[in-house]
Amino acid sequence: MTKHRVAFKAGLAFAFVAAAALAPFGGAVLAGHDDYGHDHHGRDRSWVGTFATSPQFVRSTQTALLFPAQTTIRQIVHTSIGGAAVRVRLSNEFGTGPLMVGAAAVALRGSGSGTVPHTNYPLTFGGKTSIMLAPGAPALSDPVPLRVQPLSDLAVSLYLPDETVGSTLHSVGLQTNYVAPAGADYTAATSLPAGTTVQNYFFLAGVEVLASSRAVAVVTLGDSITDGTRSTPDTNSRWPNFLAERLQAARNLDEVGVLNEGISGNRIFSGDAGVPTLARFDRDVLSKPEVQFMTVLIGINDIGNSARGTGPLVSADDIVAGYRQIIARAHARGIKVYGATLTPIEGSGYDYPQAEDDRQAVNAWIRTSGEFDAVIDFDLATRDPSHPTRFLPAYDSGDHLHPNDLGYKMMARAIPLTLFQRSAAVAH
Repeated sequence: MTKHRVAFKAGLAFAFVAAAALAPFGGAVLAGHDDYGHDHHGRDRSWVGTFATSPQFVRSTQTALLFPAQTTIRQIVHTSIGGAAVRVRLSNEFGTGPLMVGAAAVALRGSGSGTVPHTNYPLTFGGKTSIMLAPGAPALSDPVPLRVQPLSDLAVSLYLPDETVGSTLHSVGLQTNYVAPAGADYTAATSLPAGTTVQNYFFLAGVEVLASSRAVAVVTLGDSITDGTRSTPDTNSRWPNFLAERLQAARNLDEVGVLNEGISGNRIFSGDAGVPTLARFDRDVLSKPEVQFMTVLIGINDIGNSARGTGPLVSADDIVAGYRQIIARAHARGIKVYGATLTPIEGSGYDYPQAEDDRQAVNAWIRTSGEFDAVIDFDLATRDPSHPTRFLPAYDSGDHLHPNDLGYKMMARAIPLTLFQRSAAVAH
């Protein structure tokens, strides 16, 4: 893959002026580095994702949340890798009208909705403190010199001056996020006045950090099992979180960011739970900086809904065709693709003979075809050895479709960390 360097040229002097103006709000400068982590001793730096959440539309079974005018939302982000500076990605992908963000900020999180004093940085967009996102548009903030630690929490605050429909969201946030009482801009506040809480993300698509030139990312593309459905909220117990913890503890792998692009209920081809996988692939994988690896755990919702008559007819061959498209599109960008076997479904709402036959056929293809760059056997890691079509009871969340926290941890443990060793083409 081609590495995208971060270069601060003379024409970008404004950025340094802005950083100097922000310096009183928090210490983010390292000896030998400028305010944005650029190393004066010769090493380049790269922007890499440390957190991602896939934007969704409001499902037909949901009611859109309406934010009154002058509302502040503070959303908690758990990082995978650390870095010397931060920038934030917003999205109005499913808005039917413009989204006005009157102010935004990022800070180190303290506890609850509170932030660590003197770490709050106002976000700007092209040097301006507010931004209007056109319907369907994303936005990328200017960088701020906030030093971020791996496996830590950030607070991203958005002030919505106008009444706003929460039309672009991520439904299964599994994280308590905070909505302040309407009436004022609280983005700079260390603590928010008591308001309401939600466990969704709104208008937030990701956070990137300025890391070393060795840093890369892995995208975990999938459905509810990657999204972490039925894991314990506020504990970061999704399997991609556990993978990030393992990478941080491993020698020479602590600069691999983990980007969770799972959507609960998502399907490869159709459905009401987010844009189908093949349609969101460019947005959720190819648009991310420095992605070198990706995992694919998707298809069980296509298979299950087909078997029970709640979705289009989909065969095992159709699932394989979808995988081949993902592989081809990823390989065209030099991304290694790791196929994950589909986990057990016996006793779940998808427990139909045809669904099980298709699951077994798909898993056999994943294991034996050789078309993925490697195989991660989540089925083997979570199934009951004495009854292999169902979860081991200790790993079952209770719905017989999703793991519990321990099951998600065992999934992460089943992933060979050698899969994320950087190739000579990108290591420096």
